[in-house]
Formats: sequence, structure tokens, C-alpha cells
Amino acid sequence: MARHDLFSIESYDFSLPERLIAQDPASPRDSSRLLVLGRESGEMRHGSFREISSLLNDRDLLVLNDTKVLPARLRGSRLPGGGRMELLLLKSLDRERLEWEALVKPGRRLRPGTEVLLRDGTVATIGEAPGKPGGVRRVRFPDGVSVSSLMNEIGEVPLPPYITRSSAPGSAYQTVFASREGSSAAPTASLHFTEDLLTRLRQEVGVSIAWITLHVGLGTFRPVQCEDIRDHRIHEEYCVIPAETRDLVSRTKRAGGRVVASGTTVARTLESMAATGGELRCGDMNTDLFIFPGFRFNIVDALLTNFHLPKSSLLMLVAAFAGYDHVMNAYRTAVSMEYRFFSFGDAMFIS
Repeated sequence: MARHDLFSIESYDFSLPERLIAQDPASPRDSSRLLVLGRESGEMRHGSFREISSLLNDRDLLVLNDTKVLPARLRGSRLPGGGRMELLLLKSLDRERLEWEALVKPGRRLRPGTEVLLRDGTVATIGEAPGKPGGVRRVRFPDGVSVSSLMNEIGEVPLPPYITRSSAPGSAYQTVFASREGSSAAPTASLHFTEDLLTRLRQEVGVSIAWITLHVGLGTFRPVQCEDIRDHRIHEEYCVIPAETRDLVSRTKRAGGRVVASGTTVARTLESMAATGGELRCGDMNTDLFIFPGFRFNIVDALLTNFHLPKSSLLMLVAAFAGYDHVMNAYRTAVSMEYRFFSFGDAMFIS
């Protein structure tokens, strides 16, 4: 087997036909395909996602991310002139939630003070660029405006940039258990779960379920651009681990069960909150943990994940968990067998 420089960005590139980028989700959700990968052996087998119930047992703890994607895309027109404008709200910057970081389109050359008339008549004001890439600007809303209500009234759930012709409703880009608003993107590994499948896992298989929250930022779609991936600095994301989840993880480990992370967001949260000695702590933090080959996992024993973008930090996390050669071989197999890729695509289970 050829040797690869695990720290070279080029080692994480692969050829992906455009037709394999899923534009719509599977229906029903759990009818998507599932590639099962042996973490140690690299052996693969193929099935459907609903078969996850045969891959888990009553000693396992399934950890899910309960974040909810904000309906944060606001459309309007520039004042004066009427040219079309779009604001994608990313992060609130003040206690009153009137000042936000937002991706503004078109926004790179807008002068501070430019006004945008939104569809409900609210006028937002474009401020300075905060030194971040990709057209990110500060946006100010008038005093007395409830931006949360504004989003619920006229906002749209933003789909990833590679989904360009989807007919799916916004609800398809939310997990069935989404409850804590704050994300710019969905925790896509969990989009495959249906309420019936979760009930079956609990009641028939005996799987325990625990919750974390990580609010996913748009940085999740940005490829790593450093030639040496060790030079990359990942975007910060806010995450929370409740005391109950910490206790369930501890109990599972003591009983010899597996902690199964549903998605890279769950894996990053659990490993970010693992203390030096490997014990999990509860609480909240902004994590910028970048996991790539060489990282030692303290908490996660098995991983559910979708198929990720070339040269992405998410692909590097999966390679760190299952081994570079196993993962890239699985990706080549997935392409040859025409698995569907990215957010609305198929899944892998690695254990």
C-alpha cells in the first residue's frame, strides 16, 4: 500500500462525480444506505441505515446533537436602488441580539452604513467587516426588533452551498429531535434517524441515548487550505455537555459498553470536554479542537458519519478515528458503488 504524508492537504483529496452529491434526502430518512467499516480491520459491508438497530446493543450509549438550524437566511433589497440582498445571520454579538455577524451577499464592497430593506419592512444596517473571510459583515437591527421573531416570520433555513437544486422543504434539513436553536448547518449524520427508529433502539434494542449541543458554524463547509494541515486553525463552535450526559458516558465506560457518537459534531464535543486524564466533564465552552491523524480519542468508541467534502476537517477527523488508509479506501469504494455524498447523502458506521 502506498505511503501518504498524513499532514499534506493533498492526501485528503479525492475525485467525486457531481452526480453523487445528494440534492435531496432519502425518503423515508432511514432508507439511506449505510457503509459499515471495521475500525481495526478496514473490512466493509453494505446495508441500509435502518439496520443500525442490529449494529448496536443494550450496553451502547448513542450520543446525539440536539441543535436546531436557525431560519437565518433573510432576503431583502438595498436602499436606495432596490438591488437584491441576502443576509445569513451567523452569530449574535450582544445581549439584546440586535447586532450580528452575517454573511452578506453581495457584501464584499458594501460601505458601512448601507441599509437593507427586509421583506417585512424592517431596515437592517450593514457595518464593518470583522476581519473574517467570505463576505462576513456586522449587521445591526433597529432597537425593539426581536430578531428571533423576525427569523421565524420571514427567515429560511439555509442549505449548504453544494445543494443547488433541492426540492426538499426546510424541515428536511433538521433532525427529528432538533430543539436548541443556534446552528447555521445541521448535524447531518443524525438526519437519517426517524422517530420510529429511535423508539426501536430504545425499547427493543435497549440502547441508552444521551444529548449534547454543538451549534454548527458555516466554517464546517470551508476546505482546509494550508499545505500542512497542522497549520490550519479551525473555526470556534459553542458546545454544551449536560451533567446527565457526563454521568451516562461514565456509567457506559465502566460497564464496558461503547460510546457511539452520531456525527463529527458529537465527536468533537465529547473529545473537547475530555479532561487530560480522559474523564469527561460537563459544562459549556467554545471549542476549536481540530482532530486529524495522530489524535488520541478518549471518549468515542464508535462513529456514525456522512461522507464528507474533499480536503475538509471533517474527513480528517474520520481518518483520525478509523485510520487514513481504511477511510480513503472506504471513500473510493463508496464512489465506485455510487453512494450519495454530503449532507443529504448516505452514512458510514465505524466501530
